[in-house]
Amino acid sequence: MKGKLYVVATPIGNLDDITYRAINVLNQVDLIAAEDTRHTLKLLNHFNISKPLISYYKETERIKASGIIEEIKNGKNVAIVSDAGTPGISDPGEVLIKQAISENIEVIPIPGACAAISALICSGMNTSEFLFIGFLSAKAKERNEKIESIKNETRTLIFYEAPHKIVDTLQSMLKVLGDRNIVIGREITKIHEEFIRGKISDVLDNLEIKGEMVIIVEGSEKSEKQIEIENRNKMSLQEHYDFYEKQGYDKKEIIKLIAKDRGTNKNEIYKQFT
Repeated sequence: MKGKLYVVATPIGNLDDITYRAINVLNQVDLIAAEDTRHTLKLLNHFNISKPLISYYKETERIKASGIIEEIKNGKNVAIVSDAGTPGISDPGEVLIKQAISENIEVIPIPGACAAISALICSGMNTSEFLFIGFLSAKAKERNEKIESIKNETRTLIFYEAPHKIVDTLQSMLKVLGDRNIVIGREITKIHEEFIRGKISDVLDNLEIKGEMVIIVEGSEKSEKQIEIENRNKMSLQEHYDFYEKQGYDKKEIIKLIAKDRGTNKNEIYKQFT
């Protein structure tokens, strides 16, 4: 009989944030796959949990996943944990989870702390829709290209960043996104927890670089589609007509599209082309 894979969230700072269910699961499984066994051992010792540990970090995910899957197929229940927060969210876990699903192994979430959500709910920004990006590239070109690809995203944006990269990241955001409102959640749930709010330029001028950070960025006021429509509406009617004609639309369809873009009656547009 196959075992099960438990995806267990652990505290991101304050150990009191672990759930009763997480403690019970870690006590009951046969094996724990940990991002850093030394870090996880401290957590287990704190809660008097003694279980075999196997190292499972980002660089060895694909190599280690198959061995863990075999353990589960042989009847062992396995928990996967990261150093902090929820496995698979900018942490190891995704590869193992996908492989478990492909082998028809039951995957069970044990929810708990997540830095991205903790920062978002305290940011004061729109929480109804958001886009989680995670860590940006340390390479300026790749970082700027990624930010450029989402600059017209109207949803709230969520990033993770390390102290040694935070200045470069904020400078890239300022360059590509403009001087938007942001919130930086620093050392969340820890003793020196802090939320820094303001325009990107102001935060850059006053930023104290300590601890892991979550950056919450307000979405664009206008979507890419809205910007495209505004740009088309700056065209003359003939240019607008030619734009759609080049895409293969017939006259009737073009008039409907122009009327929709400009928020006017299609009969008014039709008169201009008769």
